[in-house]
Amino acid sequence: MYLVCGEALFDFFSQPDSAQLNKIGYQAIAGGSPFNVAVGLRRLGVDAGFFAGISTDYLGKRLAAVLKEEGVRDDFLIHFDAPTTLSMVAVGADGSPQYSFRGEGCADRLLTTDQLPVLDTSVRGLHVGSFSLVVQPVADALLALVRRESGQRLITFDPNVRLNPAPSIELWRNQVAQFAEHAHLIKVSDEDLHLLYPDTDAKTVARGWLQHNCQLVIMTRGRQGATVFTRELGHWSVPARDVETADTVGAGDTFQAALITFLTERHLDTPASLPGLSRETLTDMLNFAVAAAAVTCTRVGPDLPYRDQVV
Repeated sequence: MYLVCGEALFDFFSQPDSAQLNKIGYQAIAGGSPFNVAVGLRRLGVDAGFFAGISTDYLGKRLAAVLKEEGVRDDFLIHFDAPTTLSMVAVGADGSPQYSFRGEGCADRLLTTDQLPVLDTSVRGLHVGSFSLVVQPVADALLALVRRESGQRLITFDPNVRLNPAPSIELWRNQVAQFAEHAHLIKVSDEDLHLLYPDTDAKTVARGWLQHNCQLVIMTRGRQGATVFTRELGHWSVPARDVETADTVGAGDTFQAALITFLTERHLDTPASLPGLSRETLTDMLNFAVAAAAVTCTRVGPDLPYRDQVV
C-alpha cells in the first residue's frame, strides 16, 4: 500500500460567460495534487491510502465520499471543524491551468506532528508534494514524517509549485531542498524548475538532488515528453504522446501515479531497487507514465485513467 500525503480541495473551473455580467458559472471538481495521486493510484490498480486533514463541512464530506468510492483507504484521514480549501481555476487557450487558492485556516493545512500515523509493513512507500510542503503546520508535519520514514520506505516527491498559497519563492526553495534530501525519487516539471531555479539548468539541479538519498530525478516537459536523470547512467528523454488536448489539469499527478504503479507492479518500489534499474526499464517507466498522462490530457479536469486505458 502506498500512502499519499497532502492537501485535498475542490477546484472551481470557470464556465463560459453568460449574457448576464452579474453571474459567473463554475464547475466544482474534487482535487488537489496529492488527492489526485491517491485516486490515480487506485485507478491504476495500486492500493493507496490518504493522509490529510479533511473538513467536516459539506465539501469535506464529499471529498471523503470520493475517496471511499475510489477505494482509497480513509483510516489515515484527520477530520477538522474547519473549511475546505477552494481553488479557482482558469484554463488558458493551450490547456494550461492558472490557480487561485482560498485556503487560509482550512482543514488540509492543520495537521501537526502530534497527528503523524504509526506505519506498519503494509505501507511500502510515501508520496508528498504541492503546497502542503510550504504552509504550516502541515509542512512541518510532513517533513517530520518523511524524515522519519526515509530509511524504511520509498519516498517519492513532486514539488508541484503553487505560488498563490505561499508567494515566497525563497520559502519554496528552502522547503523543496529539505524534502529533496529525504526523497528517493523526485518528479518535477520543467516549469517548476524554472520557477525555483531560473538561472540554473535542469542537469545541475538534478545533480544536486542526486547527492542525497535521491536515486532518480524525472522532469516532465509537456509536449516535449520527459527526461530522467540518474547517478550512473546519465540522462535521456522520451517523447510525448500526440493527442488532442482538452486541458492539462491532473496530467502531472497522473504521471506521478503511473511512475509509482510501474515500480509497484514489478516489485521495484523500494529504495534498494532504484539504483539497479537498467536504462531499458527506466525508459519503459517513462513511456508508461507519458502514456497515462496523455489520457488525462484528452479529458476536462483531473479525470485520471484506469489501468486498462493506458497502453
